[in-house]
Amino acid sequence: MKINIPNRVKGYLFAFVAVIAVSNVYIFSKAALNEATLAQFGTYWFAFGILWNLIFAWQQKKLPNLKTFGQKQFLLLLTIGILEIAGTSFFFLAIRTVANPAVVSFIGNVNPVFVTILGFIFLRERFNIPELIGMGLALLGAFIISYQSSEVLNNIFIEGTDYMIFSGFIYSFSTIIAKKNVQRLSPSIMALSRTLHLFLFSIATLWYMGESIQIPSKALWNIIIGSGLGPFLSALAGYQALKYIEASRSSILGSSKGLFVLIGAYFYFNTFPEIHQIWGGLISILGVILISMGRIKFSNKYKKKPL
Repeated sequence: MKINIPNRVKGYLFAFVAVIAVSNVYIFSKAALNEATLAQFGTYWFAFGILWNLIFAWQQKKLPNLKTFGQKQFLLLLTIGILEIAGTSFFFLAIRTVANPAVVSFIGNVNPVFVTILGFIFLRERFNIPELIGMGLALLGAFIISYQSSEVLNNIFIEGTDYMIFSGFIYSFSTIIAKKNVQRLSPSIMALSRTLHLFLFSIATLWYMGESIQIPSKALWNIIIGSGLGPFLSALAGYQALKYIEASRSSILGSSKGLFVLIGAYFYFNTFPEIHQIWGGLISILGVILISMGRIKFSNKYKKKPL
């Protein structure tokens, strides 16, 4: 008996899978980066990511046929790849720099603010009241999380905050481009292309820095597990979710990843954020939810307008 699952339910299920997967990425990547350099980590991380993507594409009989690709498709994949290289590099720099990965995750809740602002600039979308309040709360939460008492202006925020801000801003561009073109390029191809670009960049960096390819076995195992959840499952499930639900709806679930990271970090590293960082994280989650609800309200209002 075949069960028909509504597209919206499929979208939420894929979004939830992506949230769980990306939450574990924070944990296993932090563990690996404690024992390997960024270039060593990236080389193994994305090499395994390519392997997982190829295995999945082969099983699903969805291996890309490059002969059918035109110049626009290759240019699109290259553009997304370059953005992902920059955004991912800053992301893992933040993971390596900040002691608790849950803090990095909470700061990342400022990303929807960038997406909303870019939508206003490039798509001429208007802000509504829930979005404005949500943006304010997300920024306030990020400030509370990142703040540390210091008399020196340069040390007012914890080290690594700037990396997450840069990463979020770049990822916002990548998200908008991916959303607009997800129907032209399948999610599996976009995920594979993203991972391939990051692997080639890591190899080039490893060669340029003259670093050894050898890493501790424990770091390798953390990379094997994390890469299956990161470059493969989270990216693929995230792209699949965009096929069935709006990015704003997916963001509501995505905002909760910090809670999963917090639990995982406690059991894996025996670390826990400071109280003000937890409160800041909760405020940022509320901000993301309000932004997403505002986007949903805008979308529903737009659909109801007569042609």
